[in-house]
Amino acid sequence: MHTRHREPQLIGNEGALERMARILAARNIDPADAAALPDDSKQFSPLDALLAGMPPRYQAAVADHPTVLDWVREVTEAAVAPSRGARRQVTTGPSLLMAGVVGAGKTHQAYGAVRAVVQSGVGVRWRATTAADLYADLRPRPGADSERELAAFSRCPLLIIDDLGAAKASEWVEEVTYRLINRRYNYELPTLITTNLAIRDLRAYLGDRVTSRLAQMTTRVEFEAVDRRRHTAA
Repeated sequence: MHTRHREPQLIGNEGALERMARILAARNIDPADAAALPDDSKQFSPLDALLAGMPPRYQAAVADHPTVLDWVREVTEAAVAPSRGARRQVTTGPSLLMAGVVGAGKTHQAYGAVRAVVQSGVGVRWRATTAADLYADLRPRPGADSERELAAFSRCPLLIIDDLGAAKASEWVEEVTYRLINRRYNYELPTLITTNLAIRDLRAYLGDRVTSRLAQMTTRVEFEAVDRRRHTAA
């Protein structure tokens, strides 16, 4: 996962993952791209590569929601091999919008879905970010190329956008969100979006242009109104 350019954290004392992280750093490879590593890294499984770039809290995430599992199946079926004999890669596919209260399990399902895609044997380059971190990365500032960052998020074969609607609404937020969603819509790039807003409330926050694209490009699912984090703690 790539979130505000922080170094990925690894599971416990897994030596294989630590060695992989050092190899990726030496090759200047983002761990979020490592699930599609070339053949000379066969000593590490694609799942090892995925875990090396995934937050520890979600490294054991399992997708079990029927709609999310349907998304996994459709994405893996849409994957294509870049050449004869090569491993199939995610290039296009459907998107999913998961809505529900805080703690309903949306982020868990999103990471579990990426894990399921990799476990199916399909390669995928992916990134994950919260909406707040996304806007921080894309906000114009000295020494940063915000347009290049936007292009990177826009073109990534698989993107997780967590907590859409959590950042303060503004004309700039609406415009940047539209540009990102519109590019992914046009190129049919699979996007996993979570939001704490009810689907009916998205239009007021994102505007007509964004919600229109989301309505066309995503399957929408509303999670039950139960905060699983509090339930687990209890």
